[in-house]
Parts: sequence; structure tokens; C-alpha cells
Amino acid sequence: MKKFVAMILAVTLFLSISALAAAEPLQVSIVQLVENGAFADMREGFIARMQELGYDEDQMVFTPYDASGDMSNLYTICQNVAGEEPDAVVTIATPAAQAMVNLETDIPVFFISVSNPVGAELLTTLEAPDKNATGTSNAIPVSEMFKLSDSLTPGVTTYGLIYCASQVNSVTTINNAKAYLDENGLAYEEAVVASTAEVYEAMNALCEKDIQAIFVPNDSVIQDAMEVVTTIAKENKLPVYGSSAVMVNSGAFATISISDQEIGAITADLYKQYLDGAAIEQIPAIVVDSFTTVINQNTADAIGVTLGDEVLQSAVIVK
Repeated sequence: MKKFVAMILAVTLFLSISALAAAEPLQVSIVQLVENGAFADMREGFIARMQELGYDEDQMVFTPYDASGDMSNLYTICQNVAGEEPDAVVTIATPAAQAMVNLETDIPVFFISVSNPVGAELLTTLEAPDKNATGTSNAIPVSEMFKLSDSLTPGVTTYGLIYCASQVNSVTTINNAKAYLDENGLAYEEAVVASTAEVYEAMNALCEKDIQAIFVPNDSVIQDAMEVVTTIAKENKLPVYGSSAVMVNSGAFATISISDQEIGAITADLYKQYLDGAAIEQIPAIVVDSFTTVINQNTADAIGVTLGDEVLQSAVIVK
């Protein structure tokens, strides 16, 4: 009888522990190289969407990690995250996605805003992810960007291009931009930096050349120094065409971009598919292509550009 009671107690204890374990909230790590407005919007867009889908703080805990722009720190963070074995890792932009996927862990990775996932070797094809990672791509519409420039600031024959060569997403966009400019008989001057500390000198050198406008790709290093970029550009009366609305909010003149919160939310939808039972390889990566024109009115005034009524009515105007 005592053995029977002991067995019942043991089974009850086991079931109680199992029930508690089942009630444990899912642990989701969110990793990024640097903090900026765009990445914050992507992160919040992801979290807000998961909460809309029913995953409140009792069911899902989000732990953000920021490498403060330091690549070695980013690698350390990813290794530590892998050791903690969360239920999923969400990475923002290309460097964080590469650092996490390259560890080849069993933890599913959901990336936000990687312009060239195949080129970054996060998967072999968008349609069938094969490296335990899927997510959203924000390929920058460079042809539309330069058409916008022709419309808002006609007569530009030479563009300044500033970017960080170690950013795969940035280099991809710059190469696309060069191809477009070459095909359309337009010239360009380049300024390549390795860190935000080099942006001030690079911008001044670029502005000394015969350029009439500046294009900034989706580059977290340059974006982290956008105040420097836009201040120098305004002093030289040069329009800056950025690759995100956050760049325009930071003083760039204009962009055609994707909503950062929306792309975060779309990645959350992909994660929900996984939670509902789909395998990673069954969840294709998505190229998000819902673009909006955003223009900074204060910058337009500072560089002497007058916006027509049609532009004012069709674009999002910020100050």
C-alpha cells in the first residue's frame, strides 16, 4: 500500500512539474549590431505583431541584445545566445543574421530586413530555406530611387555614394546603384568607410568633388552617423537620398522605402507559421516591396528645393 501511495505521489509530482514546464513562456532573443531608429522600429514591429497574434508576456519573453556597433561583440553575443538555447532567435539586418546563422545551431533564426539573403549565405534559395533560417528581405528599389531624384532634383549628373564595404547588404545595393547609373550615362564618386568615425572626413572629401546629390544605401554604419552626413550635405546644399524613412527623419532629403515596423511584423507572421507546426524549410523568405515616398520638408527648405503640390499630396512629409 505504501509503495502504491508513493507511486501515486511520484506520478502526481511528475505531472505537476510537466504542467509547470508546459506553462513556461517561449524565450525569444533579438540580436542586432547597433541601435538606431530603423532597427528599433523593426524590433517593436515584430514584438507588437506577436502580441497581436496572442503571445503576451506570459507566453513569450523577448530579450534584446545590441552589439553597439562592434562586430567582435556581436559574435560574442551570438555565441552566448546559442549557449542559452532560446526557443528562437530574431536577427535584425545582415550582420546579426550572418553571425547567428554561421554558428549552425539547432535554434531557428528569423531575420528581419536582409537585402540579399542568398548573397549573405543565409539560405540557398528564398523559396526553400535550408540553413534553419528564414525571414524578410528589403531589397532597395534603386531604379525608383534615382527616378525620384530626377523628379525632385532634376539635372543631377554625378552622384556621391557613401557606404561601408564590410556591410554585405550595403555593397549589394551600391552595386545595383552603380549598374543603374552606368546604364543611364550618369557618373558617381565613391566614399568608402570602415566605421562611423570615418564618416565625417569621408563626407567632406565627397562634397569637395563635382557631385550634385548623395545616395546612401541600407547601411547600419552610415545610418549610425546620419546626423554627420546630413549636416555636411546641408552645408553644401546637396540632397541626400537615403534608404529608409529613419534616414529621412534624421535629416536626409527623401527616400522610397519600406515601413520598418511592417517588415518586422511580417517576420513575426513567419515565426507564427513555425509555431503552428511548419518546418523552416517550408516557410519561404519574403521580399517585401510595399514602398512609400518620404520627404523631409525642413531639409528641402535648407537645400533650396521647392516641393510641388502633387508631391506634397502623394508623399509622406516629415519635418
